[in-house]
Amino acid sequence: MIFTAPWVLAALAVLPLLWWLLRVTPPAPRAETFPAIRLLLGLRATEETPARTPWWLLLLRVAAAALVILALSGPVLDAGARLAGSGPVLLVVDNGWAAAPDWPKRMQAAEGVLDRAARAGRRVALLATAPDGTGTAPQATPAMAVPDLRARLAALHPEPWPPDRAAAAEALRRWKAEGASVVYLTDGLTHGADFPRFADAVTAIGPVTEFCCDTQPARVLLPPTNEADKLVARVAQAPRLAPSQAVVLAQSGDGRSLARAVIDLPAGAGTGSAALALPPELRNRLSRLVLEGPPSAGAVLLLDERWRRRPVGLVAGEQTTADTPFSGPLYFLRRALQPFTELREADVPTLLSRDLSVLILADRPLPPGPERDAIAAWVEKGGLLIRFAGPRMAEATGGTGADREDTLLPVHLLGGDRQLGGALSWNEPASLAPFPAGSPFAGLTSEEAPKEVKVTRQVLAEPTADLASHTWATLADGTPLVTEATRGAGRIVLFHTTANADWSNLPLSGLFVDMLRRLVALSAGVASAADGTVLSPAETLDGFGQMSLPPPAATGLAANAFGTTPASPRHPPGLYGPENGRHALNLGASLPLPEAAPLLSGARVEPLDAAVPERALGPPLLVVAILLLALDLLISLSLRGLLRARVAGAALALGLLAAGPVQALETNPNPALATRLGYILTGDAQVDAVSKAGLEGLSEYVNRRTAAVLVEPDPVTPGSTDLSFYPLLYWPITADAQPLNEVQAAALNDYMSRGGIVLIDTRDSGSGAGFAPGTDSALRRVGQGLLVPPLAPLTTEHVLARSFYLLSDFPGRFTGDTVWVQRDQDRTNDSVSPVIVGGNDWAAAWAVDASGRNPYAVIPGGQRQRTLAYRFGVNLVMYALTGNYKGDQVHVPAILQRLGQ
Repeated sequence: MIFTAPWVLAALAVLPLLWWLLRVTPPAPRAETFPAIRLLLGLRATEETPARTPWWLLLLRVAAAALVILALSGPVLDAGARLAGSGPVLLVVDNGWAAAPDWPKRMQAAEGVLDRAARAGRRVALLATAPDGTGTAPQATPAMAVPDLRARLAALHPEPWPPDRAAAAEALRRWKAEGASVVYLTDGLTHGADFPRFADAVTAIGPVTEFCCDTQPARVLLPPTNEADKLVARVAQAPRLAPSQAVVLAQSGDGRSLARAVIDLPAGAGTGSAALALPPELRNRLSRLVLEGPPSAGAVLLLDERWRRRPVGLVAGEQTTADTPFSGPLYFLRRALQPFTELREADVPTLLSRDLSVLILADRPLPPGPERDAIAAWVEKGGLLIRFAGPRMAEATGGTGADREDTLLPVHLLGGDRQLGGALSWNEPASLAPFPAGSPFAGLTSEEAPKEVKVTRQVLAEPTADLASHTWATLADGTPLVTEATRGAGRIVLFHTTANADWSNLPLSGLFVDMLRRLVALSAGVASAADGTVLSPAETLDGFGQMSLPPPAATGLAANAFGTTPASPRHPPGLYGPENGRHALNLGASLPLPEAAPLLSGARVEPLDAAVPERALGPPLLVVAILLLALDLLISLSLRGLLRARVAGAALALGLLAAGPVQALETNPNPALATRLGYILTGDAQVDAVSKAGLEGLSEYVNRRTAAVLVEPDPVTPGSTDLSFYPLLYWPITADAQPLNEVQAAALNDYMSRGGIVLIDTRDSGSGAGFAPGTDSALRRVGQGLLVPPLAPLTTEHVLARSFYLLSDFPGRFTGDTVWVQRDQDRTNDSVSPVIVGGNDWAAAWAVDASGRNPYAVIPGGQRQRTLAYRFGVNLVMYALTGNYKGDQVHVPAILQRLGQ
């Protein structure tokens, strides 16, 4: 602790004199009735001696005086050591990606340095070692007064790229001042080979105080390894003496964590890895890997089309008839794969000259030769080869052991084929058997595998001891329909029937599409482009790993340079290219492995963890002194007989009354004092929590996007809560909800008749049609007693569709359900629909958690759907607050026509 005005402490020497002066308290005056002078005759004059002040009261007064002196001396707790030097102070701050995890501590330490400089009357300059978003190289500010520099320090933030040690060293050499000292807030890493030159430039200026280092090491995610059945996450850090762990979260585009992996980092290790095992369907939804812990640009790794895009090559045995409608071998394949893959058709060498995820050969034998060798090499590197049988393959394997020449088959085939139906066969066409548990097709229900699927012809596999382990689908008689085998990092899959309807009606069923979708999901994705096409930045990461708009200096980057281009202001980490072909530039892709920086030579080291904000003790000491003096006043008045118990009680009561309303207002806020939304309690804790989080998220979105100001929503119970304070009520319907009683129904009817709006959300369990007579739905059962007007589907002509945003769709977590509003206009309520009914689960789409993320995925998904859900919520709030105000726009043409006349 220090004193900013230590000379005031000299006043403590006056306390003994004060003790002597305060020893006497005048005697309390005595009230006398003053009669005629004659009544004074005979009175005996007595000498009055003053009474001694009680020692405890004297001690109270001296303590109050001492506290005042101490407060005026400016005591400061946790002030830190005095800054070295006598001239200006240069504050050097590492503000690259590695500084983000402990950035609040750094700013706290920097503020403490400014406080020390202000007390010493010294000027301060600032140097940030990372270039800013405009691409400007690091340069020191001129030395300025501390209040002026505080504004610049407050605007400083971590950048998503490393510091530029060379440019910072050059800026240090240019900055000169007599008697200067340096305070260096290091991030603990060297960031390349220029650190020694930077360190020499720092120590050349003057005495150095170095704040280092946080207990949490700076870590960066490296590009993962994409394997056939897993994604291997990798992390790097500066080697440490003690073992540690890092936790990696695999997240989807809506922020949900789909997998979690713990990476063990032994003592002295700089890198570590762990596998993320996910089903193919979930793996293809991943959009990023995130390190659990403090946010930073290094803790986020974006996943682009290399991990999701699935180019599929198609090759037929006979190209001339490949596209013949309904009979060509590629006809059904193309229609099944087109919605979710990128189809490519060419000869095999051309297809393999580009990155390819899946190669499908329809009835195309592969005799020995360059083509088969090229395909085999491609499979060994991780490709997925899918083959379909047919007459040509059956003929090619007709001889004994002929298929041994075709080594790109998952199993050995018997010669020829087997016919299961027709005039020359005694057997009936075979149907499908249930899929084995280990098959990627497992989980397809009987509805997705209809009994109508029949196979009339197939090529047979040679029975072996391990045939069952290579079989993914069988017929009812146990013969294989789909077999597979792993080759190197890739896989070969064989359909023992044709890709058209010649040998089975499988290509005519929806099961064919689902089976192909699951097979494609097993493949490894590739980049959408690998040439010199320049891709412009779409979204980039800031220093804390949050997606934002690209900085001013950001420029496009060639598609074939993403693996070698380091992150910088010109090329910040983020997503580049069009929406359907994003490329991710990640910080760890071309960053050198982190290396711990040595402490600067001769520097005085202060631990960053010990940097706590200093506290001025003067104000609290002064408050205590005032309280003691007030107590002394009350005691003095009491000793002199001037304080009545009734007066003291009244003063105490007034104090309690002054504090009481404030406390009551804080614990029980009046809903009339602010605009807020309400949600009807259902009794289901999970549903009510979603409603609360959803309206909180919507209120925050409305506050950001409009001039409306909404506060935290309230839970309400019709019949016991005054509903008149809420312009809009959200009411989720659960399947087991109980019907409204008479009091609750009457309260809601009164609320709607007076202008209130109820948004009824069936959460995909029914919609406005549930109010129709003769229907048996949860909505109709719960809503008995409600005076619901006739309803009609919400269209783009309705005011609700354009009260703020122009909307043609009204999705929530789900989409496609009809939204119902009042059919007829009711002028008594300004033609505002008192009830809005739908089943899109809007609260789940609006919901945000404590970290500001959306915890519930939208289905089928996409940020566009969630944005439209928020916009529909804004329209709802505007509709509830302004009524049919926007409806007057329909009269604009008539008004303009009259004005023209």
